[in-house]
Amino acid sequence: MLFDLTEQLRSRERAGLHRRRLTLESPQHSHVAIAGHKYLAFCSNDYLGLANHPQLIEAICDGARQHGVGAGASHLISGHSSAHQALENALAHFTGFPRALLFSTGYMANAGVVTALIDRGDAVFADKLNHASLNDAALHSRVKLIRYLHLDLAVLERRLARSQARRKLVLTDAVFSMDGDIAPVAELLELCDKYDAWLLLDDAHGFGVLGRQGRGVASHFNLSSPRIIYMATLGKAAGVFGAFVAAQAEIIETLIQSARSYIYTTATPPLLSHALLRSLTLIEQEEWRRERLSQLIGQLKQGLQSSRWKLLPSITPIQPLLIGSNDEALQLSEALRERGILVPAIRPPTVPQGTARLRISLSAAHSMADVEQLVTALKELGNS
Repeated sequence: MLFDLTEQLRSRERAGLHRRRLTLESPQHSHVAIAGHKYLAFCSNDYLGLANHPQLIEAICDGARQHGVGAGASHLISGHSSAHQALENALAHFTGFPRALLFSTGYMANAGVVTALIDRGDAVFADKLNHASLNDAALHSRVKLIRYLHLDLAVLERRLARSQARRKLVLTDAVFSMDGDIAPVAELLELCDKYDAWLLLDDAHGFGVLGRQGRGVASHFNLSSPRIIYMATLGKAAGVFGAFVAAQAEIIETLIQSARSYIYTTATPPLLSHALLRSLTLIEQEEWRRERLSQLIGQLKQGLQSSRWKLLPSITPIQPLLIGSNDEALQLSEALRERGILVPAIRPPTVPQGTARLRISLSAAHSMADVEQLVTALKELGNS
């Protein structure tokens, strides 16, 4: 059996699909240290530059003094602290939903929602470019999974219309993590109204970035509906860790009673929730962070207009530079690293065959000089 694993690993290596971890020796920021070298980094989800914010560091310390370190139990035993409850209340208010529920990760949140609300005889409808956590949640629910081509709402409508399922749930990324495009949430909601379906929005990459004061994709489209089940993560723009689901009170109560990924795990350390309350304040009040992101996105697009490689259309901090072949994407990523710039190469199976890319992630912690350095390096490499 070990021989089989060895051969599988060698096969991945030959195909250019073997992944290697980087070990940071510094806090997460626009400039990081790895193996004794300093790099300009365009590879994190720290979109607002909060992951190393001094106010959050102080809030973590204060949270530890007030609540200790570990939660010590699951939420339904004795691990649900006043810090968790305060954060759930704040997240519900911030996103405009009646209630919110904390989960350890976005993966666990998506699993909890789908498996708690959907059962045999029901149907799940999913965009083909959804995040793996949504796909796995649907598969683990053991219900009928019906996928539609990326953003093809005509196909989705036909499949919704044909379905005789008792309950229907449409799953979609709000911001697609590898393309950076935004789901047409208003049109999806219209279909859900028409065919009596729920709409689960995975806003991992939109929360804190999109909408009024960073309130997310529903705010971005000025939408409110009892059909929306809103999931967002707290380790990206919010700069800390965790995830939450916001929805109608009946849905949240159902998750508390039935979501196995919520019930059967130790609660996150309450000090994290204490820090996230401060993070929410920064997200809400410091509009300059989203304004800087917008400026940097515009600068990058302008700078790479005549590049050999083209950026995919995206108005979000996720700016994918389409390369094509796995080998070329890896070579370009390595050439940038040799120049002191970190940009990850994304390859199948994360993205479709033939669409390997560099995934440029911008942060409010970047400066215009940082982006100019990246643009200059890419132009030089494109002309070499």
